[in-house]
Amino acid sequence: MLFNSVDFAVFLPLVFMGYWLIGPGRVRGQNAFLILAGVVFYGWWDWRYLGLLLFTAGVDYIVAQGMERTGSSARRKVLMGISLVANLGLLGFFKYFDFFVVAFNDAFTLLGRPLGLRTLGLVLPVGISFYTFQSLSYTIDVYRKQLPATRDPLVFFAFVSFFPQLLAGPIERARNMVQQFERPRVFDMAHAQDGLRQILWGLFKKVVVADNCGILVDGAYDDPTMHSGATLCLATIFFSFQIYCDFSGYSDIALGSARLFGFTLMRNFAYPYFSRDMGEYWRRWHMSLNTWFRDYLYIPLGGSRGGKWMVLRNTIIIFLVSGFWHGANWTFISWGAINAAFFIPLILTGANRRFTGPIAHGRWLPSWNEALRMVYTFLLATLTRVFFRSETMTDAMEVFRRVFSASLFTTPDFLHFRVVAFSVISIVIMLVIEWMNRDRQHGLQMDGRATRPVRFTLYYAIIMLMILMAPLGGGEFIYFQF
Repeated sequence: MLFNSVDFAVFLPLVFMGYWLIGPGRVRGQNAFLILAGVVFYGWWDWRYLGLLLFTAGVDYIVAQGMERTGSSARRKVLMGISLVANLGLLGFFKYFDFFVVAFNDAFTLLGRPLGLRTLGLVLPVGISFYTFQSLSYTIDVYRKQLPATRDPLVFFAFVSFFPQLLAGPIERARNMVQQFERPRVFDMAHAQDGLRQILWGLFKKVVVADNCGILVDGAYDDPTMHSGATLCLATIFFSFQIYCDFSGYSDIALGSARLFGFTLMRNFAYPYFSRDMGEYWRRWHMSLNTWFRDYLYIPLGGSRGGKWMVLRNTIIIFLVSGFWHGANWTFISWGAINAAFFIPLILTGANRRFTGPIAHGRWLPSWNEALRMVYTFLLATLTRVFFRSETMTDAMEVFRRVFSASLFTTPDFLHFRVVAFSVISIVIMLVIEWMNRDRQHGLQMDGRATRPVRFTLYYAIIMLMILMAPLGGGEFIYFQF
């Protein structure tokens, strides 16, 4: 079920009413209702894959109970191994089996000994990369004794199947969420109102900015050989805004929806295009995934405890794994590698944590230095997007070849001038609103900063822009494919 669909517009109010009609304090009843809602929400896409979700949750619940009961270190390691194999094995089979079959076929063909192995043509279950990591964080935390295993299966299954962030995150931590499912929730009007504002902002970014940009990006990247360098350059810039507004828009809707039910999810984006270098950019982009890799891969590898060279090694590993997590394609691995290459100079110079506070704090506008740094960082991030968006490495190389040619200085051949205008206008509106609220959790969190008439005028203006500028038949969220 898509957040930007009529189905969800009906589903969310019905679940909201049913949930609060159960009554405050009836935690088990509310949790059971949320599990049912999660099953319906996920099954709306394809009910046949519900078994995978329930299998993941069931294995990790049983494993955590076993680790909680035993005092044997060896037995705890065996149980943790079962969780790792079950989770990563299932994810690896659906996401990477065909990739490795093709890679082995190509490698042995080059050696003159073709294997003729067949791919299975597997369909990637939507959300599997997200709920697998979320469930796995629970067993790892229990194994590390950072979290007691919950004895209530309703709490754990509600945590794994919580529908607002089930399909594309944020990838929550059990340490944050399990206790929220265990304690009573009381309806908070202010909390819910802010949730609705965040949902509205997320929808604007998705259906107006991302979907309009997507039309232009798809037209250029479907066949790069048919377009000039100018067109592909602009399409890549539009893609940077498309993927940001698509994914951060999803996250805003997820966080806002969770607030309607009394839950607080972790923040996933903190205005990354206002970053002053790539270090700050990666601390602000897809924060739930990046901190997951930090906590469960980077730190176990040694983190920064072994000196600069260990930091370099572990950073490169993290970026390559992140690329591979995004998809079984050499383009994603290349995307991870080039991001690592941009990050390495910051580590070598000790500047990777130079900027940790908000930009232009206490000022309306950035300094010239800050503005130039933001533009430079945005262009570096956009350069990596060529690999992220291209279907093959051949397509990516073709884009670069054309961008760095004389055709860069020609007139772009976009046919959808109305869509171009809508895209540019909506991008400007989005950037202005988020800049004005860059010290807040989301773009429409303006309590105390604007009067009620001004706020409601802005809300209605956004709704009208969505009605007038949203293209018909808006597409799926980009991160569903991961």
